[in-house]
Amino acid sequence: MEAAVLERFPSPGKGSGLRARRRVRPGELLYRADPFAYVITKEQLGSVCERCLRRNEHLHRCSQCKVAKYCGKSCQKEAWLDHKQECRCLKSAEPNFPPDSVRLAGRIVFKLLRQSVCHSERLYSFSDLQSNIEQLSEEMKDGLRHLAHTLQLYLKAEIQDASHLPPAIDFFQIFTKVTCNCFTISNGEMQDVGVGLYPSMSLLNHSCNPNCVIVFEGYQLLLRSVQEIQIGEELTISYIESLMPTSERQKQLMRQYCFECDCLFCQNQEKDAEKLAGEEHAWKEVKDAVNKVRYPKSKEEWEQVLARFQKLLSSNTGRLPDTNIYQLKMLDCAMDACINLESWEEALSYGSRTLGPYSLYYPGFHPLRAVQLMRVGKLQYSQDLFPQALETLKQAYNIMKVTHGTDHSLMQALMEIKEQCEAIMRIQ
Repeated sequence: MEAAVLERFPSPGKGSGLRARRRVRPGELLYRADPFAYVITKEQLGSVCERCLRRNEHLHRCSQCKVAKYCGKSCQKEAWLDHKQECRCLKSAEPNFPPDSVRLAGRIVFKLLRQSVCHSERLYSFSDLQSNIEQLSEEMKDGLRHLAHTLQLYLKAEIQDASHLPPAIDFFQIFTKVTCNCFTISNGEMQDVGVGLYPSMSLLNHSCNPNCVIVFEGYQLLLRSVQEIQIGEELTISYIESLMPTSERQKQLMRQYCFECDCLFCQNQEKDAEKLAGEEHAWKEVKDAVNKVRYPKSKEEWEQVLARFQKLLSSNTGRLPDTNIYQLKMLDCAMDACINLESWEEALSYGSRTLGPYSLYYPGFHPLRAVQLMRVGKLQYSQDLFPQALETLKQAYNIMKVTHGTDHSLMQALMEIKEQCEAIMRIQ
């Protein structure tokens, strides 16, 4: 349906790209796509449904492999086509669990063997995907060869001899395509839950100041405009998290996607001074602490994370402003820890400090800022700070109606709490 708005075109210096066939206003849904193939991340195993990607504490596991878990019979039934062949592979791989990219590549192999048509290939098919093989470093190629070998071992239960596969199914080639074409699937709170391949969306080129954003509803990808776009103008998204200094962004783009970004943001080293403000040795210590945090599972682990950050935050008073990106990430982590430990008041004190820096680094319409405002608004609501909560939730609403659209489940949840807040204020 939405594909009529978009067309593939040769983008100068970038290969192919996508452009608008008509003028587009901010907040338009330009494309909706189901994945060619997707998997949940290892960290989310057992806490989200393998099919719909919704969080659920009472998941039912597959009686065969005992790995895949679903929220119910209907999700399990819908997932069977994708899970059927990998089921035996997962079972025979026990006790080793394959890396996310290997499991995804396995699903791609089975999909290619089935030769099923996928709507997400409407503008660009899996076979069209570019791999940047010539530009990859030897170190990267070695890593991909190792993954291809791991995939071969993982698929042994279903594919005894990989040499008998059609030439189009080359394990190494699949990994070269997956590396630079897959999307991280995030939930409503913008937390990573999976990884998927949406071939038509691989036509989108990068900008550090993009005119579109991608959000997800379950496994479905939604491409939405966040700026006014003219007829024939190229559509862009950001491939990476923008909360990095220019040099770090360039390094990541070169390593994973094999190109240097020459947008105005990069040329002007936009906001680099603010991102690294404060005493260098202090932010380097914070950066190290933040990078060490892995997904805490237990209450004890969250308590350890929080204690470490409380200590750093108090020792860095006056040495690091909240606009320093590592200080900001630490405040975010501290807020997460407090939410998980149900320390609502302390969570709010950290969350409130992030709003200024978020508006600095995510100006205009950005889904991360909308989600942060919503989280802080909910915390204010939990502390009976209704006027402040309503103001914060209204700001979240104004951004989210553009980035997510009014029918997104996260937007529905936001409207619900906003209405509750308005109802309480009418009574008071």
